[in-house]
Amino acid sequence: MAVFGCAGCGAVLTAAVSEVALPIHLAGTHWETLHPPLLEAGTYTVDPEPYGPPWRDEVGTREAAERGLFAPSGALSDGSPDTVLLAPGDIRGTRLILERAGGYCMGIDGSDGPNLACLGCDLPVGTRMDDCGCWQVVRLVPQAVVRLPSPPERPVMDWAELLATGALWHRLRAYWDIPAGVALAQVVVAAGGAPVEVAPGPVSGLLGRALGALLPVGEGAKRLDLAGPGYGEPAADLVLVPVHPQTREVWRPRAGAVPVPMDAALWAELAFPPHRTRLPVVGGLPPGVERDDPLPPHPLYPLQPSSEAFRYTLARMPAVREPWLRAIYDRV
Repeated sequence: MAVFGCAGCGAVLTAAVSEVALPIHLAGTHWETLHPPLLEAGTYTVDPEPYGPPWRDEVGTREAAERGLFAPSGALSDGSPDTVLLAPGDIRGTRLILERAGGYCMGIDGSDGPNLACLGCDLPVGTRMDDCGCWQVVRLVPQAVVRLPSPPERPVMDWAELLATGALWHRLRAYWDIPAGVALAQVVVAAGGAPVEVAPGPVSGLLGRALGALLPVGEGAKRLDLAGPGYGEPAADLVLVPVHPQTREVWRPRAGAVPVPMDAALWAELAFPPHRTRLPVVGGLPPGVERDDPLPPHPLYPLQPSSEAFRYTLARMPAVREPWLRAIYDRV
């Protein structure tokens, strides 16, 4: 595990936290919505992309590519790369810098730069964000913190343990359009411009409509299905597979299908949908009673993959420079 301290005075700044993969939900947000913490308590991750002011509206194509951006994506940060992300509740020994606590609506958006200072020496050490349309998170400035002695790291869970313990259950379920948008971008790139035939079932319900709108139809379609631990490997050309939430390792199929990475929590929901019953645990209902129970309400609209997350992901894939894919990027 890790404990982060102030580089100026050595004061403890965080609880003991365990490293996890960078949450795919950074690819998007829900506008005008108060978001929960991005990370679970007791965890941290590192964002390799620069973050924070100053910002530049224009960046040359070569420099953008060196930074891993291959399509226009708005203003770019010249702030520090490799910021350390934590849940706000895991921060210790800091105070808010009020002059940098600006925001758009209901909280702090971090646009003024580091807004948390060490209580011991007043060194700015991180940025807290909790405004609407922002994930609640603290970003520690890498130059302002050091690693302190910490407990041993938690053991890495294997796939069987992740599935058996329910560790893939995700509290960010209301935001699954974001990992769906990321997965959609991965499928479009893996298809290489060819039509995609989606296997009937939950994958079709999630991605079928969007793939039909983005890719051509006709002969030579590539079949898309799920594959993964405890699920098996159906006959398909492309298979959606989970990414390990701790190690970032992509599950690899044994057959010749092309693996398409997907957020593990979303994958588990598609592969093993929870069985919801209206029957009591013991006993039963009198004949005809269940028939009179109203059906569950239908959603107001079908779940659509996030276009913001789709573009965010495509912009970071070199394939987007191909004309057919750039045309898709520009029209979404």
